[in-house]
Amino acid sequence: MARDLQIGIEGLAQTVVSELNTAIAHGSGAVSVFATPALVGLMEKAALSSVEPLLEQGTTTVGTRVDVKHLAATPVGMTVVATSRLVEVDGKRLVFEVEARDNVDLVGMGIHERFIVKTESFIRRVEDKLPKN
Repeated sequence: MARDLQIGIEGLAQTVVSELNTAIAHGSGAVSVFATPALVGLMEKAALSSVEPLLEQGTTTVGTRVDVKHLAATPVGMTVVATSRLVEVDGKRLVFEVEARDNVDLVGMGIHERFIVKTESFIRRVEDKLPKN
């Protein structure tokens, strides 16, 4: 389902903190700083970006586990850069070490797990949950 998935593959994603990705906007807090859900999403994006070009056509990865510590607050206007490193490949299961930094601090770190799936059959299973008319 994937070619050349080797331990050590790295990914990167970045964003500028704006009012759209703060704790207030996500409903996860009452302070105008980078939200934990936004941090997790950025880390997932870094992991996805590292392996997506190597996947066979018709496949993708889906996130199945996130274990992250949010260590420092980042204010609006500052850039956050997330990196991922593939540390385990077990069949369709991929495990990444992830971290994020702003211009000053290590913002977060943790482990993220993704599974390789066939896109069409995955979407079909999800759509099967919907009531039939």
